[in-house]
Amino acid sequence: MLANFLIGLREGLEAALVVGILIAYVRKLGRVDVIARIWLGVALAVLVSLGLGAILTFGAYGLSFAAQELIGGSLSIVAAGFVTWMIFWMLRAARGLSKELRSEVDSHLSGAGWGLVFVAFLSVGREGIETALFIWAAVESTGETTYPLIGAAIGIVVAVVLGYLIYRGVLSINLSRFFTYTGVFLIVVAGGVLAYGVHDLQEAGVLPGLYSLAFDVSGAIPPDSWYGTLLKGVLNFSPATTVLEATAWVVYVVPVLFCFIRAVLRNRGTKQPIAPTPASPTTAPEGAR
Repeated sequence: MLANFLIGLREGLEAALVVGILIAYVRKLGRVDVIARIWLGVALAVLVSLGLGAILTFGAYGLSFAAQELIGGSLSIVAAGFVTWMIFWMLRAARGLSKELRSEVDSHLSGAGWGLVFVAFLSVGREGIETALFIWAAVESTGETTYPLIGAAIGIVVAVVLGYLIYRGVLSINLSRFFTYTGVFLIVVAGGVLAYGVHDLQEAGVLPGLYSLAFDVSGAIPPDSWYGTLLKGVLNFSPATTVLEATAWVVYVVPVLFCFIRAVLRNRGTKQPIAPTPASPTTAPEGAR
């Protein structure tokens, strides 16, 4: 639940900031008539994300066990890849995000501004699809449906509230620090999702070594204990981990975490990204001017 709350919070806040920048910019240009187009694009992105989640959840029924494990393992690996890309993309694009969005708005603002539907759809849809994939991977790995969905939903609601408060100028948060801390945590979480995907592919018979264990601490951390369940739900930790799972986790987490921390230190050395300052509803957030 905690990991999915964080996914919902981070992805939701990214989407909320994007929507806030788009709306603030068109207001500044005096084109309030196109705001409805932006919200239409957001609504379409949400529908596509929910549709993808429904397909992933219900589309596996009727498939053989091996087929389900093959699809589940493959999508878990894809989800880990998406989250990794998202972490580094946000770290790199945070400072120039509003400039990039302004350029997109300018190129689609002619006439009635229907091109903004496309801009909003792509901007929010990217976050929604990443969220759907990652939450589905978490649901598959834990076998729980309710708590991951509740955690993600709470995270998205909190993100929407924070985004609105930032847009209204009521709240200012250090986005650099926020994305750094959540990035480190999500790299570890994504490593667990990747390892779980490898285990699924082993059960499907695609990868070898299903019964070759790197360690088995089931006696110390029973899978049905509260702390075993917590570790499984948050970090996808398996008390009985195969050699291939452990190798995949280490090969992913160590270099990715190293590259992320190095990128953070490099950005701090160049003073980016910077924290936003409060903005009024009729002006763009900092960096959007």
